[in-house]
Amino acid sequence: MFSFCTDPDTLDTGRWLACYLTTGRHLNFYAAFGTVLILLAITAPSALAFGFAGASAARSGFAPLRWLGKGYIAIVRGVPDIAFFLFFVIALDQGLEYLRHVTLCPNWEEPIRQGANFLVCPEAKLPLSSAPQWVHEGYGFALAVLTFAIVFGAFAANVLFGAMQAVPRAQIETAEAYGMTRRQTFRRIVVPQMWVYALPGLGNLWMVLIKATPLLFLLGVEDIVYWARELGAAKTPRFSDYPHPDWRMWYFLALLIFYLAFTRVSEVVIARLSDRLSHGQATAAGEALRKARA
Repeated sequence: MFSFCTDPDTLDTGRWLACYLTTGRHLNFYAAFGTVLILLAITAPSALAFGFAGASAARSGFAPLRWLGKGYIAIVRGVPDIAFFLFFVIALDQGLEYLRHVTLCPNWEEPIRQGANFLVCPEAKLPLSSAPQWVHEGYGFALAVLTFAIVFGAFAANVLFGAMQAVPRAQIETAEAYGMTRRQTFRRIVVPQMWVYALPGLGNLWMVLIKATPLLFLLGVEDIVYWARELGAAKTPRFSDYPHPDWRMWYFLALLIFYLAFTRVSEVVIARLSDRLSHGQATAAGEALRKARA
């Protein structure tokens, strides 16, 4: 990046480090932090949407819908995250390719399953081999986001279901006595008040989601863990213009600081949001706020 970086062997320590930290591979490392933040920005509301749908279905009066909601919560929560991540991404990818294969290549005669291989016609591949690199990366990232949303949506559904059940029954009965329908009671009474009960659990889930972002590495996305491992590993003059010993400890220390700072900021925001939601509520937190302001 700098003009004096043409010959690394002639640089002093400060300039060598400046050149080393601004190589193209390091710029990819810095961009990977943005990838993590984008993942969280998309996954959090998506998981909340899955959770709200699952919780609403789990408390539905229609039995099949109730079974579907409770089954979604139980199945996803009962499978280890890593196993679900690895299985679901492969299954979804092959499922989409199979549907495209049946549609685009109806005259294909070779078996799709050939031992351990899953082979479809070239036109059915996702993405196409001729697609640019950003399409391949975007497709992998989209699969990762969907997987994260489904997994953490099940946990969010369990939290929201408990929060809905925690809304005082007397308030629901009062709303029904005033002539509100079941749907109106849910929208006007249950939903506005459930957040104060759900926030502690959702806050914990947000922290777990932050800590789970290194799973992107398992899904083939070049995230910060991938680049920390690649850049920190020992480099020799044969494989790098900036040879160095094993520096992975320092790279992972940088990730440790990043995650600690991020979770600390999250704790502050969640605490302030909790105070705001608890104001005027008939809860222990709301009572503490009233006493503090008295």
